Amino acid sequence: MRQHPQPPISTIVLTDVLAALSDPVRLDIVAALKQDGERGSTEFGCKVSSSTLSHHIRQLCEAGLLQHRKEGTRCFVSLRPELEQKFPGLIDSVLRFAPKEIAA
Repeated sequence: MRQHPQPPISTIVLTDVLAALSDPVRLDIVAALKQDGERGSTEFGCKVSSSTLSHHIRQLCEAGLLQHRKEGTRCFVSLRPELEQKFPGLIDSVLRFAPKEIAA
């Protein structure tokens, strides 16, 4: 997986963030990262192919939700801490009202 672009925090808009969170797989990725912190980009229990998982991670990165880093041959993703400053409580609120199988 190559390095995904990370938009400057000043250019992130709420509608793009909410659009990225509207997909159940992406919501599941965000919930896992909120609970566990950083993970390898292939370490999610999503029942999708690796190329589809990569697509979802790219969408989250492009919307400004995730930061992506490479270490050797591995890629890691985590929630962007600056997102909480820009949209206080947004991720917690979205996850609170997510379906129980996602928010667990």
